[in-house]
Amino acid sequence: MRFNEAFIYTLREDPSEAELVSHKLMTRAGMIMKVSAGIYNYLPLGYRVIKKIENIIREELAKEHCAELLMPTVVPAELWRESGRWGYYGKELLRFKDRKENDFCLGPTHEEVITDIARRSMKSYRDYPRNLYQIQGKFRDETRPRFGLMRGREFIMKDGYSFHTNEECLDKTYWNMHAAYTRIFTKLGLKFRSVEADSGAIGGSVTHEFHVLADSGEDKIIFCTKCDYAANSEKASKQINDNFAQANNEIALPQDVETPNKKSIEEVSQFLKIPQEKTIKTLLYVIDEDKLVAVLIRGDLECNEVKLRNFFKGNIIEAADENRLLADGFAVGFLGPVGFKSDVKIAADYSVKSVIDGVIGANKKDFHTIHILPKRDLPDLEYDDFSFADKGDLCPVCGGLLDVCRGIEVGQVFKLGTKYSKAMNMTYIDESGENKTPTMGCYGIGVGRTAAAAIEQNHDENGIIFPIEIAPFSVSILLLDAEDKQAVEIAEKLYLDIENAETGIDALFDDRQERPGVKFKDHDLIGIPIQVIVGTRGIKSGTVEVKIRENATKESVAIDKIFEYVVKKIEELKRKIT
Repeated sequence: MRFNEAFIYTLREDPSEAELVSHKLMTRAGMIMKVSAGIYNYLPLGYRVIKKIENIIREELAKEHCAELLMPTVVPAELWRESGRWGYYGKELLRFKDRKENDFCLGPTHEEVITDIARRSMKSYRDYPRNLYQIQGKFRDETRPRFGLMRGREFIMKDGYSFHTNEECLDKTYWNMHAAYTRIFTKLGLKFRSVEADSGAIGGSVTHEFHVLADSGEDKIIFCTKCDYAANSEKASKQINDNFAQANNEIALPQDVETPNKKSIEEVSQFLKIPQEKTIKTLLYVIDEDKLVAVLIRGDLECNEVKLRNFFKGNIIEAADENRLLADGFAVGFLGPVGFKSDVKIAADYSVKSVIDGVIGANKKDFHTIHILPKRDLPDLEYDDFSFADKGDLCPVCGGLLDVCRGIEVGQVFKLGTKYSKAMNMTYIDESGENKTPTMGCYGIGVGRTAAAAIEQNHDENGIIFPIEIAPFSVSILLLDAEDKQAVEIAEKLYLDIENAETGIDALFDDRQERPGVKFKDHDLIGIPIQVIVGTRGIKSGTVEVKIRENATKESVAIDKIFEYVVKKIEELKRKIT
């Protein structure tokens, strides 16, 4: 394609609202254009990247015998009510009414719709297993859309769903899809990692996330330096010492002491002149908008709300509103487990067991209780892991040291089980003529997010450095002097040779009447892997210059050898990825 036909408009300045490199560079390179907060136009250059990612996904899913379909973006509330998610999915679900006052939503994910399709089609065990997917625009009304395509409200997603008559079949498909995703992200030329994760609002029992490794990643990944264990921070666990700490000498009995206006852990520890790890904080949460629960955790640690939500088997968790607690008579800032309201279930993190001569809230304003020995003073608590694993903790699998890196989630696979098929009364007739409920899997890839993640991982001060498989064009031809007839002839011939050859190579021919410096800046910004520079100076010596964007190396190539050279270089770049 010629540059003037490609609808490319580059910018020299970063957009004012952009924070991440991918947001800045995709906007400046003319790949995306903001319409509203979290909603973007995919301009031709960016859309080419999207389509290349989609094609790789399709190629690999075909190997797993997946069938592609397309479901509607607008979904009736009845299906969501059947699954039970209409009431608890949250404000990210954009709900609206049609002219007849019927409730609908914009689908953020399509478990309900696909289950409805399957239950109306798959009546016999002979219809199983099935693996269906779509690539479609989704909408989630994010509270703070930001980072360009990394966290938008409208986005392109590949979502797939499988149906099975037994767990063994589901397990086989789950790991086959895990392998397919590994091939996809490898072929895309990305450095990534598969990690254990929490299933969240989607549901299910087993799930893995795929993260592109990048320092700018929102997600914290915990991994073992000795074995293959890896999990995101919400899911990651560590070796737990389940034994109570033993005091070397007898600890005095609990005593209430006045701590006027000292509510935070930092304030209390400074006032009592003790380290924060000797404090035990009591936190109150609301599960599913009505159930009040409390958790105890050592004062220097943060509560992992996902683990707490799973422990109480809830769908939504949020910190209890302070005004509500004050109205209900809770001593906010001085909460403790002793003398708590009987209808509030209390759990404790294992870290509490390590505290000796600790401090807890006294459940009365301006007072804390000192000389706490959990084994003696808090004997009836139910303990579990509610804290975050971190660097330096011990691996729960092999005991090796845990370490930390950052990642960008681009894909996830789930074992859904019967969460949706059971709720929506999906059944099939088995070999013996009995009605059975099928089990399901779910498999997603954020297509636009993957494009952005690739840029976060592959860029320099001059712009994007696209992996060869997803670059908008494989090679760019820069004609430096449009007045030089010989240069024009050579550049035109190379462009047409590439266009007419059955090599699968796509070229961007820059024959604009622009200064060479402008062209160099534009092509470095866009990130096309190979640049062929046709200039008057090189032609006089019978050569053109080839620049490899990845490492900025340049080489002079004989004019009559340039086509073969480009083909060979592209093959080398592809082999390097695999």
